Amino acid sequence: MTQKYQLYLLGALLVLLASVWVFNWNQSPQLAGMFGGNEKFEPLSVDNPFLRMDKLERIRKLEYSGSRRSIFTAYLPAPPAPLIPKVDPSQLPPPPEQPLTLPVKFFGYASDPNSGRKRAFFTNGEDVFILSEGEMLQNRYRLLRIGNATADFEEIMSGKRATLPLELPGT
Repeated sequence: MTQKYQLYLLGALLVLLASVWVFNWNQSPQLAGMFGGNEKFEPLSVDNPFLRMDKLERIRKLEYSGSRRSIFTAYLPAPPAPLIPKVDPSQLPPPPEQPLTLPVKFFGYASDPNSGRKRAFFTNGEDVFILSEGEMLQNRYRLLRIGNATADFEEIMSGKRATLPLELPGT
């Protein structure tokens, strides 16, 4: 295409654009009145067989029973207090038994070379007790066994047992 032909085509398009603009500028808008709400709306009374009126009524009667939390607050409300079931005291397990504590320290033992019988030495402050296996300490504890590093006791009243470790002097 030549440049002269392109100029004629451009001029014709400009004239066409100007005439469309003038034509639309002088006319009043007619489409606004056509879709306006001038008439009173009446819905059609058509029963829809697909609507379940019984379910719609049930939904209308529902009430919200949630936590009533405000959706406009940024923080969460405090959680509800946990429910603690009431327990009958007779159904509670017994408290754990306290370990047996002895009022003495085991500080040594000696063996009789003739009989092979061991004798253990115990102290409670300034008092010293010398016992053989099976003998009683303070009429409350029975010495069951004397080992190389331990002494085993049993409390007579409760049957609880305890083991005393051998303690070196000065500790």
